[in-house]
Amino acid sequence: MKKTSSRNRIRFPRALLAVALLAWPLALSGAEPKRLLVVTATKGFRHSSIPTAEKILGALGAQSGVYTVDYVRGGPNGKDDTDVKELLAPESLRKYDGVIFANTTGELAIPDKEFFLNWIKSGKAFVGMHSCSDTYHQYPPFIEMLGGEFRTHHEQVKVSCLNQSHQHPANKHLGPTFEVFDEIYLFKNFERAKVHGLLTLDRHPNRGYPGDFPISWCKEYGQGRIFYTALGHREDVWDAEWVDNRGRRANAPEVSQAFQQHILGGIRWALGLEAGDGKPQSQAYQVSPAEAAQGFRPLFNGVDLSGWRSRNAGGQQSWSAQNGMLVNTVPEGGHGTDLVTEEKFLNFTVRYEYMVPKGANSGFYLRGRHEIQILDDGDATQPSLSSNGSFYNLAAPSKLASRKAGEWQTVEATMVGNKVTVLLNGEKIHDDITVDRPTGGELDRRVGEPGSFFVQGDHGAVAFRNMRLKSLP
Repeated sequence: MKKTSSRNRIRFPRALLAVALLAWPLALSGAEPKRLLVVTATKGFRHSSIPTAEKILGALGAQSGVYTVDYVRGGPNGKDDTDVKELLAPESLRKYDGVIFANTTGELAIPDKEFFLNWIKSGKAFVGMHSCSDTYHQYPPFIEMLGGEFRTHHEQVKVSCLNQSHQHPANKHLGPTFEVFDEIYLFKNFERAKVHGLLTLDRHPNRGYPGDFPISWCKEYGQGRIFYTALGHREDVWDAEWVDNRGRRANAPEVSQAFQQHILGGIRWALGLEAGDGKPQSQAYQVSPAEAAQGFRPLFNGVDLSGWRSRNAGGQQSWSAQNGMLVNTVPEGGHGTDLVTEEKFLNFTVRYEYMVPKGANSGFYLRGRHEIQILDDGDATQPSLSSNGSFYNLAAPSKLASRKAGEWQTVEATMVGNKVTVLLNGEKIHDDITVDRPTGGELDRRVGEPGSFFVQGDHGAVAFRNMRLKSLP
C-alpha cells in the first residue's frame, strides 16, 4: 500500500502560520521529523469533522517540521478494516514514533491490541482527540491507558475551560481560561489522581451544578506519553478558516488557532520533544504561607472527607471530594444530607469559598447552630432575613454583595462569644452582631458552647473550596 505524506497533498490553511512558528527552532535544528500514524477509522459514529481534522493534523506536522503523517482511515466511511489491520499491525507500528486517534469510535480492528499498548509503553506517543474516548469500550486496558471513557454528552455549548497547567506545552499559550463552543463530553472511569490535568470545568457544562468535569489531560504510560483533549467535535474548532454553507461559525478564528497550538503542544510533549509535567497534580489543600503564619489550617483537606461525617448516616451520601472541591451532588427530585465536622470549635475565624448553580440553596453553620445562608438570589433588590449571607431568619445582611450563580464567592466569618462579623466577597455584611439563638436546622440548642461546623446538603447542589480556620482565644 502506497502511503503519502501530508506534506505532499495538503493545502495549508493560512491560519496555521502562527502555530508553525512555535516549532521553528526544531525546523532550524535540522532534526529528522517524527513519523506518526493519524487514525480516523470508525466502527461507530463518524464525525463530519474528520476530513478537517486530517487536513489540520497533516498541515501542522508539515509546516512545523515536527512530524510527518500517514493516514489510517478505515476505508470509505470507516467501513473497511484493511488500513487498520495493515498499518496498525506490529511490523508496521515498529516504523512509527506514535499514533494520533482523531475522532475514532468503536472496536477498531487492530490485529494485536496487547502489542499495541506495549508498543506505546515502550516509549511511543499516543495522542487522542474528542471521540477517541468513545473507542474500545469493550477493551478496558485501552481505557486505562487513555485515562477516561466517554459516557455521554448534551447539547453543544460555550464553556470556559480552566487552565490547570500553565507551563505545559499544550497550555502555555493559553491564559487562565479558554473559551470554546463545542460538544462537551462527560466521562466515566476517569481518576483525577492518575492523570496530569490540562483543561477542566468546575461545573456541569450544560446544567451548571458544580463538580469535576475534565476536558484535557496527559499522563505517563510506562516509558510512553499520553495526551488527550475532548475538544474537536466541530469543524470550526479545528480550522480557523472553516465556515458552514451559510457562511457562519460558532467559534472565532482565534479559538481554532489556540486549539491548534493546544494539540501541537500536546503532540510535541507526547513525542518527548518538549519538557512538561506528566505526573498527577496533588489535590491536597494547603493554606498559604502568610495564612499559615497567622495560625490558619485547612478545614477540608481537598482530597477526601477526613474530619467530616454525614449528619444522617442512613441518608443519601451526596458529598464527595472532587479536584480539590467539597461537592454536594443532589439527585434530581431527591435530597442530599448535611456534612458535619468531627471537631468542635468555640471562637474562630473561618474562611471559605462556595459556588451554587441557579436556584440552589444551602448554608454554612457556625457551631452547628447559626446558619449563614447560601442562596442564588441574583434577582434580589433588597437584603432580607433569607438573603444570601443572612443569618437565616435572624439577621439580614447590611448590603447585597452576592455574585451570580455559577461564580465562586468568598466568606470570612469571625465569631467570639455570641458576636459575629462576616465579610461576603470582601464586603462587610455583618459587623459584630449578636447571634444568641439557633437559626433553624441546628444540631442542638446549646448556644455558647463549642460546636461543629456543618454544611447544608439537603436542599441543593453546592461546592466549597479553600476552607480554612484559625482558632481564637
